[in-house]
Amino acid sequence: MPARQRPRDAATLVLVRRDGGTPAVLMGRRAGGHAFMPDKWVFPGGRLDRADWHMAVLRDLDAAVADAAGRAPRRPTASPRRLARALALAAVRETFEEAGLLLGQPAPTPRRVPAAWAPFVARGLLPDLGGVAYLARAITPPGRSRRFDARFFLADASGLAAGEASSSPELEETRWFPLAEARSLDLPTVTRAVLDLVEAHVAGRPVPPPFWAWHRRVAD
Repeated sequence: MPARQRPRDAATLVLVRRDGGTPAVLMGRRAGGHAFMPDKWVFPGGRLDRADWHMAVLRDLDAAVADAAGRAPRRPTASPRRLARALALAAVRETFEEAGLLLGQPAPTPRRVPAAWAPFVARGLLPDLGGVAYLARAITPPGRSRRFDARFFLADASGLAAGEASSSPELEETRWFPLAEARSLDLPTVTRAVLDLVEAHVAGRPVPPPFWAWHRRVAD
């Protein structure tokens, strides 16, 4: 592995259900054979894809959310708001690919649809970023098999469209966990820290989104 591996842009979506009395979050367990975070429970997410820059949406990110999520881009030529939009779309797309859940609403089919987004359009849906919040940014510490510059977004599960779950090569199992129960899982360090932010947001006292970056190896 190269001594200095450049982090790749990535995004994660934290979905919160509030219909059961106790707020619950969607989490998935990574396969034991994966080189990156094997057997860990994580939120759905993955790398930014070129298609995510070009997908139409029903509603865009709130301007304040886009400004916060796109701040200090590693791509000097990228518009911060455009980057934030693409990252939020990556989180939505990955949530479908990994958990079979679509954050979107019925809408007319756009003229041009990137292939990676065909499953959305085939169901007559467009992704809806209007209710998406921004939680945090974290860069994977050096020395890992994969490194990501990841933004963590938050959305309410009430915005999910009905859809069939898809099989996933990334997550072996997905489940909804009450926040207290989620803390008892085998979690990466950053995932545990994001749960604190989710709890504060759900309680109506959101905190400014932190930016975590490590310059030395750290343990999970």
